[in-house]
Amino acid sequence: MNQDHSPLSHSYAPTIRSLQNPRVKKAVKLRTRSGRRDQARFLIDGIREISRALAEGWPLETIFLLETNQQESTCRKLCEEAIAGGATIQPVTDPVFAKLAFGERNEGILAVAMMQARNLKDLTIADPPLLGILEQVEKPGNLGAVARSADGAGVSGLIFADCVTDWTNPNAIRASMGTLFRLPLATATTAETLTWLQDHRFQIWAARLDSQAVPYHQIDFRQPGAIVLGNEAQGLSERWSVPGVTSIQIPMKGIADSLNVSTAAAVLFYEAWRQRNC
Repeated sequence: MNQDHSPLSHSYAPTIRSLQNPRVKKAVKLRTRSGRRDQARFLIDGIREISRALAEGWPLETIFLLETNQQESTCRKLCEEAIAGGATIQPVTDPVFAKLAFGERNEGILAVAMMQARNLKDLTIADPPLLGILEQVEKPGNLGAVARSADGAGVSGLIFADCVTDWTNPNAIRASMGTLFRLPLATATTAETLTWLQDHRFQIWAARLDSQAVPYHQIDFRQPGAIVLGNEAQGLSERWSVPGVTSIQIPMKGIADSLNVSTAAAVLFYEAWRQRNC
């Protein structure tokens, strides 16, 4: 391969060729929740997702770049943006990138991003606000799909309450198509979330199977409010069975009694969008 003597090439670290390299081993640990927690870092796979993180000003620490992609125009542009933000560009060989890469989709570029606190007190939301609340969601693909629908329907932000998975899971980021970097987010316990919503005078609409539940199309979603969705298997916890919380339901005409959480979120978010915009 020809040597590249452009100014950008001098910002690249020497190519990593060993699978036993400490930086590689450290990055691989970010595939686990404990690894992300311990290092306060997470991985972003793919051109689209990295591009959206950069567009939202998310701090990137390292870009792992397949060495044969150094001349590819889209990757070079992303690397230029990442370098401007203080990131290191780390070329790697095919076998090393295969160890780092996640799943079958391999675009030859992967970022290590730094965690940022996402707390209720820091949540900035539009007026009139419409929030999505996910309680105890287990599957990162569902969490990411809900984020994608929330972004499309103009939801003001998402709160993850006692979620089993974390939004920095690579599957969640990929399923969201990078929209998680644009949405205002917060993580909290269910008790903290409920108190915060009550203190800010939100209408609270809890999607669940309940004999008293109101069909969702009868709800006035034009008010400041929060749509609450629960765990894939068990639904919402009993903590939401309190005064001031309205149970809502999506009518089911077949033998199944509920929709997947990400599908239910899309139905409810877009009904809210319809009411607020049509």
